[in-house]
Amino acid sequence: MKPLGTGDPLRLGPYRLIGVLGAGGMGQVYLGRDSEGRIAAIKVLRPEVAHDPHMAQRFVREAHAAQAVRGDGVARVLAARTEGGRPWIATEFLAGPTLDQAVERYGALEEPAVRALGAALVRTLHDIHGAGLVHRDLKPSNIVLTSRGPRVIDFGIARPEHGLTLTTTGQTVATPGYAPPEQVLGQRTGPAGDVFSLGVVLAYAAGGRPVYEGGHVAAVQYQVVHGEPELGAVPGALRSLVEPCLAKDAGARPGLDRIGQALAPPRGADRVWRSGPLAQDIARREADARRMAALPGDRTGPSRRRLIGTLAAGGAVLAAGGGGVAWWLLRGDEEAGGRPWEAEPLSRYDEGTAPQPLWGPVRVAEGSGTDLPAPLPVHDLVVVATPSGALRGYDVRNGKRRWTSEPTAATTARVLAESDDVILTADAKGALLGLGTKDGRKRWSVPGADAAVLLGADESAAYLATRGGRIRAVDLTSHRTLWTVPAPVATSARAPARAAVADGRLVIHGSNGGVAALDTRTGGTAWGPREQGSPAALAPAVADGVVYLGGKSLRALALASGEQKWAHAGQGGTGWTAPAVRKGVVYAVDGTDLSARRAGDGAEMWTLPFASDDHPLDAPVAEGGSVWAALDERGDQGVVAVDVRSGSAAWPYAPGAEGGWRLAAAGNRVFALQSGTLTAMPVF
Repeated sequence: MKPLGTGDPLRLGPYRLIGVLGAGGMGQVYLGRDSEGRIAAIKVLRPEVAHDPHMAQRFVREAHAAQAVRGDGVARVLAARTEGGRPWIATEFLAGPTLDQAVERYGALEEPAVRALGAALVRTLHDIHGAGLVHRDLKPSNIVLTSRGPRVIDFGIARPEHGLTLTTTGQTVATPGYAPPEQVLGQRTGPAGDVFSLGVVLAYAAGGRPVYEGGHVAAVQYQVVHGEPELGAVPGALRSLVEPCLAKDAGARPGLDRIGQALAPPRGADRVWRSGPLAQDIARREADARRMAALPGDRTGPSRRRLIGTLAAGGAVLAAGGGGVAWWLLRGDEEAGGRPWEAEPLSRYDEGTAPQPLWGPVRVAEGSGTDLPAPLPVHDLVVVATPSGALRGYDVRNGKRRWTSEPTAATTARVLAESDDVILTADAKGALLGLGTKDGRKRWSVPGADAAVLLGADESAAYLATRGGRIRAVDLTSHRTLWTVPAPVATSARAPARAAVADGRLVIHGSNGGVAALDTRTGGTAWGPREQGSPAALAPAVADGVVYLGGKSLRALALASGEQKWAHAGQGGTGWTAPAVRKGVVYAVDGTDLSARRAGDGAEMWTLPFASDDHPLDAPVAEGGSVWAALDERGDQGVVAVDVRSGSAAWPYAPGAEGGWRLAAAGNRVFALQSGTLTAMPVF
């Protein structure tokens, strides 16, 4: 969110404007608050298009369409003025993640939750169709998950049931992969078109990935019209339910009543909105909304700028029902218009030629990059460890140093992010430390932690290997030791284990190649140890309830049970590197090849031969439309950026210095640390 600027109105109707949420093709969207403390997202038609009859007509149609639907399953229109002055539409504030955000963060929904989601969407589509409308853009980003259930937003391209499309030849308004074949072809789209979109949405929620994919829009649209959906990740009972919805012939698709009967969610299926990690996420965002609603208008209190920052950290969602856009203020690593420190991705690149760095190289430490851990992006900061053990924080936007901490043992203990405000490390005496991200100063310490290396952290605890070779959990609120157990795999200060923590499991890859998972509540062994056959500890990657491991084979195991889902043997030598997972794709290097494989079944998507077989064992780094990997252990051949869509090398980056590389990525930047210098590179 941005503060109001020159030319922005201070008030629209009953709403005092607080800030700018974003902009769409037709208008600007503001956050507003009325005299009774009610929050709204207010879309205003741009002055330069207000006199365009076509745009003005579409804006009016958008307002009327959203107002016509009276059901509880849509974002309600609170007020609107569509004539004279600056036309605007105010829609209610919705606190909760969108469906795609929830799936990306928490993985595919369980079958009962998918059935509850589907039943709610069927009721909402009944209301929409009952108002004589077709939504025409039902997709995961237009479904907000609230404590009262799913809510549908955005009536920007909704049309009367008898209407044709809004597009002209060659134009696409609806989202590729979710619009039905008839809409793709520019033909009449009726309620059956929304049924098709509903089927795709439910398949995505159940399988955790889109069912129509391609390297570009035309390829996706071709799959919708001529191909078959990829439903391999959808559980069988749900697959038989969604398949009829995806019929090419609109007349062959089932009606909403039949779908509703087939869904039949079990009793209590809707508890997903009231308990568990997703419900906690929703509750946190609702609390932020209440804080915003309680903001005094002209009395002494937190400034609007400070409150905007609080919302950005806490994760409120603002949904504007129109214009094809929903605006979010998010927390953590999600994408959001409220993150002004994010870089703008490259719109194009020259193949074979590296673009200019966003900033750097900046001298951050003396010594080789291989002696130091990878940079740690946190919020608008990137943290680097120095050989002396001190940490340094640099602004991600310009590379300027903000602070240097007191010396710790960070080079060996590693650095983790507890939150946007606190980073974790350990000192030379084994004390667990919490340092503030604003100034690098110590917020708290746990002297008796006996920490040799930090393994991971979740919302409640930090997990570490002690100097005596044990595994310990420390509560991040009380700073008490929760449990201490013998290490199930080899770890030491000189050869530390690597780990990942998610969904109640701490997965540890030891320096002897063994892998095991501990229950984060008790420290008990959930599964393992198992032999992974790697020459060193490799960081596991976890996504959607699955853990991915490198070594002699690239393996996918069920996080909860350790059951193997798929495996691919390496070419020999050192085997597979540590893997990286992003948006349903696993990236890893094997021998001389960088491979992209589908996370669901391990099927190869593309393979790019490398020039060197002495590559480091660190995981590749994926950001935007690119994946990055170092070409050789010494570092003098540099790194390569690869286009994830085609598997072709976008460009090599080899500035000529010597020393191994350590890579990290966030906010549409790749941070490259080599020989004590840090560079921020753009992505596309």
